[in-house]
Amino acid sequence: MSLSYQMHNEGINTDMAKFSPEILDKMKKFRFRKEKNNAAIIFKLDMETMDVQIEDEIEDIGDIEELQNELPHLQPRFIMYSCKFERSDGRVQYPLILIFVSPNGGAPRQMMAYSGSRNQFRDSSKISKVFDVRDLEDLTQVWLDEKLKNF
Repeated sequence: MSLSYQMHNEGINTDMAKFSPEILDKMKKFRFRKEKNNAAIIFKLDMETMDVQIEDEIEDIGDIEELQNELPHLQPRFIMYSCKFERSDGRVQYPLILIFVSPNGGAPRQMMAYSGSRNQFRDSSKISKVFDVRDLEDLTQVWLDEKLKNF
């Protein structure tokens, strides 16, 4: 049995992403991880079943730019990312963020499925810091530091 959200619009039932108990458990374990290294889980949607699947799990990432090489250039993805962040006053934090990558030029059906699942993914992952990236080249440490300093 999977946790499934459905959207009702004028009597039309549109299935959205489906989260298996295993995926929800993996998200929860990642949320409560104690390690102090940068790490990520990359998720994708199976376009036939709309099941959320883990595409890759990466430990010991030097910085977020290393993720660029792990992501497809024309397909959207969801990334749970945990990283070390040093504030201007010297405090060190380990924020957990959700990044929605939706590159230009992707297949319209796929882009709509991912966009329609964005808020559902945020709610299921229980992550409040959600950032969108339209161009993979924007996924840089400078971009991330700028986003995180506002939290």
